[in-house]
Amino acid sequence: MKQQYTLAYFLEDLWAKGFKLSDEDVRFIYFGMNSTNAAVWKVIIALKATLQFQQTFDGSFYMGVLEHISGEGINSKRKAWEVLEAKGLSKRKAISNNKPADLSS
Repeated sequence: MKQQYTLAYFLEDLWAKGFKLSDEDVRFIYFGMNSTNAAVWKVIIALKATLQFQQTFDGSFYMGVLEHISGEGINSKRKAWEVLEAKGLSKRKAISNNKPADLSS
């Protein structure tokens, strides 16, 4: 249960910073966490990547990122970001252009 509080605090922090997620978005975030059985830190990375690259919450993009990094071979935050960068989700690209990346391949 303590891990869910971590995600709840992260979501509350987003709210405090002015990024308002709807109740439906929050339910979907928890649905994704439960359906992929992902660790909370992976859910937070998937959410950060979604908001960074899409500039809004996009459920399908979030699920694609979460499914991609929820594998057992990814055991650190650094490795998760490296895997996402290998798929073309570079933090520098997110800043320079706001085109959504394709995670389907």
